[in-house]
Amino acid sequence: MSKASERYIVNSLESLEKDGIPHDLLERAKEKLMKEQLTESQIDYLADRLYIIYMNSLVEPAEPVGTVAAQSIGEPGTQMTLRTFHYAGVAEFSVTQGLPRLIELVDARRFPSTPIMKIFLEEEYAHDEEKAKEVHNRIEQIRIENITYDVDLDFIEWRIHINLIPEMLKKKGISIDEIPKILKRYKKKGSIKKEQNSIIIDPGIEDLQKLQKLREKILKKVIKGVRGIKRGLITKDSKVNEWIIQTEGTNLQGVIEIEGVDSTRTYSNHIHEVQKIFGIEAARNLLINEALQVLEDQGLDVDLRHLLILSDLMCQNGTVLSIGRHGISGSKSSVFARAAFEVTVNQLLDAGIYGEEELLLGIPENVIIGQIVPMGTGGVELMMSLDDNLKILKEKEKKEKKLLSEDLNDE
Repeated sequence: MSKASERYIVNSLESLEKDGIPHDLLERAKEKLMKEQLTESQIDYLADRLYIIYMNSLVEPAEPVGTVAAQSIGEPGTQMTLRTFHYAGVAEFSVTQGLPRLIELVDARRFPSTPIMKIFLEEEYAHDEEKAKEVHNRIEQIRIENITYDVDLDFIEWRIHINLIPEMLKKKGISIDEIPKILKRYKKKGSIKKEQNSIIIDPGIEDLQKLQKLREKILKKVIKGVRGIKRGLITKDSKVNEWIIQTEGTNLQGVIEIEGVDSTRTYSNHIHEVQKIFGIEAARNLLINEALQVLEDQGLDVDLRHLLILSDLMCQNGTVLSIGRHGISGSKSSVFARAAFEVTVNQLLDAGIYGEEELLLGIPENVIIGQIVPMGTGGVELMMSLDDNLKILKEKEKKEKKLLSEDLNDE
């Protein structure tokens, strides 16, 4: 048979749209169908399958989608291994995965236990390793302790000697002449000078404890890079065939301001940081992607729609809220629902003190008092008007009398 025409495909999809299939879904189907060599009978079969699959995927009225989502995420979650995932490379990064990461996401922790970034570069930097290294050197946070053999204390002249490593300075793209300018605040009343590969600071202090504290401060002094990015690793991404930088530690605001960084693709696993910079929709997408990635890494197949419900609930107020007594569960209007979750006595005492009212509109509160829950068949209420019912009965009686009299007349 010959290939179906474009007009035939469009007509088939338009009839599906009239049957209630979403337009964007049909547009994606159209794009794929145009590339395939399908006959008219195959198009008809595909349209029927599309309709059946879509209709079977719809949620029934009063279906407990929240409960089903909680079960569908919670049950596989209990079977997760508590292992962590490691990046391969010289500088190895440990990234929290499995159940600990899923708990972090659901709790909407303010700071992730292993913050990481995946930094993509602009076109001219992405395919040149040397240029990628330049961007890496601008991003990776370098402290004095990273470029020195040692920082000695001279107790005779009360001075601090910083012995630098020339090879490390060259590798990190740092000039030795820049360092005295960066450390000038530590000279206080004294002086600072350079001698070959050493920096000598005379802080004008003759106190052992103060000098040791100053030495610790100098060791931790950031001389280059973005604050918060502890380490960086340049790797070749085989998927996009370009150089990328993976980092330990995050600072999305600082990194996207660096020349050469592609701010449209750069990725951070810090939810609150993403929300602050890119907004709640970006944070919601990150929540979904991270949760999905955790489940996939563990070989668990959870329908995306369960994660969509979870993330929508967490982000509905414009900020990322945790699922817990400090977030979603703690902000419920129902006293019994809050009490059923955690700290039961405190919730009931507070409700009594403030005179709260329980309207019994949700599921937990109705379970507690033994009523039918408002979901499934319990979500439907039938009401009958006695007056209307009486009218119907009277009309029925009149019709029956009329029919009976007609039958008698016929006889």
